Amino acid sequence: MGKIIAVVNQKGGVGKTTTAINVAATVALHGLRTLLVDCDPQTNASGGLGIARNSASISTYDVLLNESSAADATTSTTVPLLDLIPASKDLIGANFDLQGQPEREFRLQQALVPVREQYPFIFLDCPPALDLLTLNALVAADTLLVPMQAEYFALEGVSELVGTLDRVAAAFQPNLALEGVALTMFDPRTSLSQQVAENLHDFFGEKLYRTTIPRNVRVAESPSHGLPVVLYDPKSRGADAYFDLTRELLQATGYRVLKGEPTGTLAKTTTTASAA
Repeated sequence: MGKIIAVVNQKGGVGKTTTAINVAATVALHGLRTLLVDCDPQTNASGGLGIARNSASISTYDVLLNESSAADATTSTTVPLLDLIPASKDLIGANFDLQGQPEREFRLQQALVPVREQYPFIFLDCPPALDLLTLNALVAADTLLVPMQAEYFALEGVSELVGTLDRVAAAFQPNLALEGVALTMFDPRTSLSQQVAENLHDFFGEKLYRTTIPRNVRVAESPSHGLPVVLYDPKSRGADAYFDLTRELLQATGYRVLKGEPTGTLAKTTTTASAA
């Protein structure tokens, strides 16, 4: 059964969607069929993978309203082995349309059950708010991947993040756990970035990824070309960072991954097959 990872942070502007796109794309480039679900009305994950924002295609909205299956809403992308359930502007109204509906918090979880066997990894790109869209993603997820900017307000949000995880686990998803925390837009030259990294390491321990994502022009440019940076400019510093971050995630999940760009199909560490 595939692992479902929600990429979430209640604060906006932390590189959440960029991380969701590039980690999902890199997992797919390792030869693992991957699904990215865009749960954000801003539709940035869809646009960043070249799906037209004004597309009339079936979207996450239709899935949440039980008007379409996840399989019917899924479309391929330019990244080999990476599929997408795109978002639409209709998602803005989902919070109202789901009010009073039975099992409204479990809509996404239920919709993904029939497709979980097809994908070793499913990533959910969440909006920067704790609303019904994010709650559906958290209930559907096994673990949370949290991009976090290396700034003072990130430290203030740590307790809020942990509190949210605990509340959702207690009420809806008892097995929900933290996959990892990734520092984004990181500038190692500043003392603030270093201090935030140290404080977060003290709090999260091994759950804080060693890899940090730097500010990088290529990362910022790539969405306008409808490509993740790992394909747009795989030799850039930003792409290197996402290759390394994804390697950490895959290794923690039990895959054997060598350093560098993906070159083939991965194998679990419990098998004898060769790894990428």
